[in-house]
Parts: sequence; structure tokens; C-alpha cells
Amino acid sequence: MPNNKKKLPVFGFGPIYVLTCLLLTIGALALDYYGYLDMGKLTNGKTILFALGVILIIMGIFLWIKSVIFQKIGEEIKKGHLVTTGVYSIVRNPIYSAFILIFTGMLLMSANLYLLILPFVFWAYLTVLMKLTEEKWLKEKFGDEYVEYCREVNRVIPWFRKR
Repeated sequence: MPNNKKKLPVFGFGPIYVLTCLLLTIGALALDYYGYLDMGKLTNGKTILFALGVILIIMGIFLWIKSVIFQKIGEEIKKGHLVTTGVYSIVRNPIYSAFILIFTGMLLMSANLYLLILPFVFWAYLTVLMKLTEEKWLKEKFGDEYVEYCREVNRVIPWFRKR
């Protein structure tokens, strides 16, 4: 039975996740810059990767703005609402998705194949953290409504609803 009285933390584990991924991204880019990962450098397609990186960064910023500013997720969490509309209808965690897009864009701009393992690390790390924390909290608070939402909307990769 859902526990609608329970208050959810506004930030969840978000600051820890974002800071960890940011530090990994900066560290990887520094290793690349100082030549420690030269074997992974691509000689062809740098312009395309750079452009793709810029596009991902812009998409990430847009997704963050839509979820935080336009949908006012902080206020909705404080009110105890489960938000399933707007960007939350295409991805359950658009703020985390936004940061993955931004960090992946930064890594793509370096045109180093070795660095492209990090987005998969970010995804796996997020998946584990979500299952152990926020998803448990939301399931406890919203019960079947949240379970159904999970069936219809991906955790991190934006996609249109399955129904």
C-alpha cells in the first residue's frame, strides 16, 4: 500500500551522482589532454564527433531546463506529486539524462575512443544507484502507480511511451 505521507528528498542522490560523473569526465579529459590516452585518439571524423558533442550538450541543457525550470520538479517533489507529464513522459529521470548527455558530449568532443567507455559507466552507475535508492522510495510512496509508470517510461534513455 502506498505511503503518501512520506516526504521524498528533493535532490535524492543527484549531487553525488553528478559530482562523481563530472570528476570522472574531467579526469578522463585531463588524461587525454596530457597525452596518456593517445592510442585512443581518432584521426578521422573529429569534426563530426565535435559537432555531435555540441549537439548532445545542447540537448542535455535543454532537457535540464525543461525538467527543472519549466516543470518545476523541486516544487512537485515538495508537494508529494509523482510527475509523469512533459519530459517525464519520455524519461523517468530527465535531470540525470541531461547530465549524461552533457558529459557524453564533452567526451565526444575529445575524439578519443577510450573515453567513450565512460557513458556506459555513467549509465550503469546510475542504474545501480536508482534501484537501491530513489526507485525504492518512489515505489513505497506511490505503489502501483509508480510501477506502471516504470513499465511505460525508460529510466534514463528518453523514449516515447510504450503504450
